[in-house]
Amino acid sequence: MIMSEPYLRFDGISVEFPGVRALDGVSFGAHAGQVHALMGENGAGKSTLLKVLSGVNRVTEGALWIDGERHVFSNAREALGQGIAIIYQELTLSPNMSVAENLLLGQLPEKRGFIDRRRLREQALQILKDLGEEDIHPSTKVRDLSIGQQQMIEIGRALLRDARVIAFDEPTSSLSVQETRQLKRIVKRLRDEGRVVLYVTHRMEEVFEMCDAVTVFRDGRHIRTHDNLDALDHDTLVSEMVGRDIEDVYGYRPREQGEVMVEIDAIEGRGVNVPVSFGIRRGEILGLFGLVGAGRSELMRLVCGVEIPRSGEVRFGGEPRRFKSPSEAIRAGIAMCPEDRKSQGIFPVASVTDNLNVSCRRFFKRWGMFRNPRRELANTDDYIRRLSIKTPGPKTRINTLSGGNQQKVILARWLSEEIELFVMDEPTRGIDVGARRDIYTLLYDLAEQGKSVVVISSDLAEVSSICDRIGVMRDGELVDIVPRDEATPERLLGLALPA
Repeated sequence: MIMSEPYLRFDGISVEFPGVRALDGVSFGAHAGQVHALMGENGAGKSTLLKVLSGVNRVTEGALWIDGERHVFSNAREALGQGIAIIYQELTLSPNMSVAENLLLGQLPEKRGFIDRRRLREQALQILKDLGEEDIHPSTKVRDLSIGQQQMIEIGRALLRDARVIAFDEPTSSLSVQETRQLKRIVKRLRDEGRVVLYVTHRMEEVFEMCDAVTVFRDGRHIRTHDNLDALDHDTLVSEMVGRDIEDVYGYRPREQGEVMVEIDAIEGRGVNVPVSFGIRRGEILGLFGLVGAGRSELMRLVCGVEIPRSGEVRFGGEPRRFKSPSEAIRAGIAMCPEDRKSQGIFPVASVTDNLNVSCRRFFKRWGMFRNPRRELANTDDYIRRLSIKTPGPKTRINTLSGGNQQKVILARWLSEEIELFVMDEPTRGIDVGARRDIYTLLYDLAEQGKSVVVISSDLAEVSSICDRIGVMRDGELVDIVPRDEATPERLLGLALPA
């Protein structure tokens, strides 16, 4: 039952960083026994608000009210002590520790001054069962798990703390279909137990399926809170988020396709168990769909020089190529934007300029020897304008940008190169509707210039809406390539699921 007074209330919350006001007088409440969605474009202030709730960010003005008591947290420990748990999109696990150790970090069972390994294993097995992840062994190192599995471990850690307020930041962005279903069951259970669940997502269908209320942010401000979703529709919600109408976020643009530019011939290697063969044409956007662990990313890592194939051949522009490293592939005209931006795509403490120019700065050197900061800065300013990258300036540290703007910086890095094949691994993971439309438009632009694009995605709507053909992978095998006009969600999912 929803109580008349909110269990959690944000009262005039403002947060300022040098050169930017991230939150501006935000006020709204969330009730116990309620799933409350937070919606807005990247950079709208949602993640900043969660960091205020968790004690990571200090408020400039305002306060939190929890169960009728006023709080201003100075650090994360104080927030945890008040029953606050945040599950961030960028994971905070310790990769070299085991699953069990990560799950119970901070509350490891002890016996005579030593870790009680038997109890540790038993408690870990129970929470893995609750998560529907019985196939994960408690002693497995977290670094050996998929991104989706790591996300579930992060969720399990929050459940073990028995928090009264649990916030999810884009929780399904890396989950498989089965893991997403299990997450929905977990969220429903938390609501039924009378907890406050804050749910940050860019997926409209999740809001209307799972949530009881929604608060919309734009440019650091509270736009509106809908306490009842019965009269709310998709178009109204999008318009409130972006301040303008976006009729079709995908905006598919058909185009002429040229000759086959890349030929993959019987390639096999880590994660690809059956030899795979197919071609990619100039001007084509080819999708790769499948469940987490199906081998989608692994296949393209073999093509892009990240992994060395055991057998098979890649022909690029008709010439056989065997890349020993990503840098060799980049020089040849192939680039891959990885799924995990934080650990594989960006240099977190470096500036936007350094991240954007790290690969292409050889083009700007003076006399072929010395860096040319002026030309690098000019290149950065050009792409900030062209891609509408929201940043206080080119010298801003990239880890202070939203996920969507980080993704745009990575794209700008490869646009500054001489790339013919762009491989995009989960290109819109955790990205809002406005930024997604910008990225799709850029992919269409590249295809219309005669470039080839591969989009690896676990989002059925995305691959079926923006791609010309969709390859479906299952258990390390390419089971079929489906033309766009035949790519119904039912057919794609049927091919992806185990027989």
